[in-house]
Amino acid sequence: MKRVVLLAAAAMLTGVVWAAELPQKAPVARTPPMGWNSFNAYDGTINEQQFRANVDVMAKDLKEYGWQYAVIDFLWYNPRLGSEDDLANRNGNPDLRLDGRGKPLDTLDMDEYGRLLPSVNRFPSAAKGAGFKPIADYVHGKGLSFGIHIMRGIPRQAYFENSPVLGTKYTAKDIANPRDTCPWLNYMYGVDPTKAGAQAYYDSLLTLYAAWGVDFLKVDDISAQVYHAGEIEMIRKAIDRCGRPIVLSLSPGETPLGRARHVARNANLWRLSDDFWDNWALLSHSFDLLNAWSGWRATGAWPDGDMLPIGHLSLHGHPEGPDRVSNFTWPEHYTLMSLWSIARSPLMIGADLLSSPERSLAFLKNKEVLAVNQASSGNRQIRKDEYEAVWMADVPGSADRYLALFNLTNEKRTVAFHFEDEMLRGRFAVRDLWAHQDLGVFDEEFGAPLDPHGAGLYRLTLRR
Repeated sequence: MKRVVLLAAAAMLTGVVWAAELPQKAPVARTPPMGWNSFNAYDGTINEQQFRANVDVMAKDLKEYGWQYAVIDFLWYNPRLGSEDDLANRNGNPDLRLDGRGKPLDTLDMDEYGRLLPSVNRFPSAAKGAGFKPIADYVHGKGLSFGIHIMRGIPRQAYFENSPVLGTKYTAKDIANPRDTCPWLNYMYGVDPTKAGAQAYYDSLLTLYAAWGVDFLKVDDISAQVYHAGEIEMIRKAIDRCGRPIVLSLSPGETPLGRARHVARNANLWRLSDDFWDNWALLSHSFDLLNAWSGWRATGAWPDGDMLPIGHLSLHGHPEGPDRVSNFTWPEHYTLMSLWSIARSPLMIGADLLSSPERSLAFLKNKEVLAVNQASSGNRQIRKDEYEAVWMADVPGSADRYLALFNLTNEKRTVAFHFEDEMLRGRFAVRDLWAHQDLGVFDEEFGAPLDPHGAGLYRLTLRR
């Protein structure tokens, strides 16, 4: 615990210095991105019909509240995923079958330049080389933005076929590093940034994605275990050269805090944890992670607590645990959303929007709460112990403050904020943002009784 606090303090001292370096990136993600991602509900099995149907729900029910990005996650280029056999038999990540030399026996959909393509049997509109453009056009037609997930590197299939790198004399074998592999999925080899042709390969990927109309790119196996700085820089350059503003998201976590300056200069959001699920221990740990990264939060650069595992998750028992509605209690829902909001984490819904309870979707439509995430500053943890936590943020253009109170215990507990802890003098009107209710005027302190693992989120306005 002491180490986390010290790291956070160091980041707070240095954060102001690097913020001036960020304008080199395209002006995207000026606020924390809000959207929906298919992984928590569909794993790698989503098809075009399911995706379009979720987009329809987003456009109809969520867009007006700021939910913008619709993202196809994980393995859209594997034609076998999504079949009845796969849903019945799949356990763990779907590694490819390899022969004795490591050559894939299961092929992926790929063009002649080693660039993976949407599997037409799952995404029929991708036929005849259309790729994801028809789906991106559909998303854009709904007033939303379109995103995809990719794995870092070049397909092993391209390596064994020795595919040419578009526009160069080089091939996949010239740029791939067969010793650089993902520890949990065997589809790819790393791209060696020291090799001629390596940058050209990533340029060719981003040129393709820009032509499709991609607005958001989530790159996996890149920021944890081994922090792949060289490939991050190549992807950054490729985005800047592709002619389209694209948000860059890096996964998984924990991204090393020692690479904070580098990741903030190159990415728009980066994961702080491994996959986050509906588990209180993971949510409790997120307080320390988000606190440690507080000094590295800036416009266009957002420490990412990961997706919101609420609503209907893990359809057909994948990717994590049984098919279920979120295991979070309703007080834990409030803690999750209050913490992600006041820490200004990106907000990505992980549920199946088609089958989630109405209560789960309604929970995502509180404009006063979402305003904390989208339009606050100076976000900071005031204190935390084993019993409770207190966070605060400033309201730009105002002397008001946002206040979040958290009960970390298994019993109902009153959590209080003493105004003097932030040298706030005077009397303050308090508004409950979850309830849309004015609670009165308080001096010296404000406290609220909170359910076990529960939270409250408030706005404080000075009354002279």
